[in-house]
Amino acid sequence: MDVVLAIVAIVVLLAVVLAGASIRVIDQFEQGVVLRFGKLHGQPRGPGLTLLAPAADRLHKVNMQVVTMPVPAQEGITRDNVTVKVDAVVYYKVYDSVRVVVGVQNYEAAIEQVAQASLRSIIGKSDLDDLLSNRERLNQGLELMLDNPAVDWGIHIDRVDIKDVVLPESMKRSMSRQAEAERERRSRVITAEGELQASEKLAEAARVMATQPSARQLRLLQTMVEVAAEKNSTVVLPFPVELLRFLERSTPPDPAPDGRVPARTTRLDA
Repeated sequence: MDVVLAIVAIVVLLAVVLAGASIRVIDQFEQGVVLRFGKLHGQPRGPGLTLLAPAADRLHKVNMQVVTMPVPAQEGITRDNVTVKVDAVVYYKVYDSVRVVVGVQNYEAAIEQVAQASLRSIIGKSDLDDLLSNRERLNQGLELMLDNPAVDWGIHIDRVDIKDVVLPESMKRSMSRQAEAERERRSRVITAEGELQASEKLAEAARVMATQPSARQLRLLQTMVEVAAEKNSTVVLPFPVELLRFLERSTPPDPAPDGRVPARTTRLDA
């Protein structure tokens, strides 16, 4: 009796061990590729419980989500001989789980190495201005360079973004001086344009006052109002220019040293 119970216990234990070895759980965002004795067996398994042949099947789980992979900063020399460091981020997704298991060893490392090499290539083919201002075009170029080999591995490159461009300190100072000089130039241009417009307005006002005496009187009254509004002790009395000219003509000339009165000259005012 004891022998029978021992045999039953052993059988149950073996059944539990075999069940644990043959049952696997595949998550919703995964696919399972089964190799039986090293050979591809059947189609990729979907999410849920899946049964394997103990000691014969080996399950490879593949993540089917969009994966974010940062690319370490790569140092290179641009086409205009500037040393920079550029880092990026790659978004990719597996679309063929069989290819990434059978077609390439460690597809994640393969994508990272290709991304680093492509980034260094882009740096060498681009000017500094392109790296700073035309990132969208460079991102598209990187995406194409990565997508060509990745397609054969069952991977789709969703997008590539250049994150940061690190410049040498000397280049940063040079660009800062250049930007400051450009701002100074724009400021001077704006000031000159303002002075030109002001001079044109003043010239136009002078022409109006020269042709219309009433405009001069209006300006005189406006000046008096402004002075009075300042609450100071200055008193402004308008004195017509025509009266000054009349007094000048009416004043007799000073006698000469010999007592003779010089002849009066007639002055024509413009």
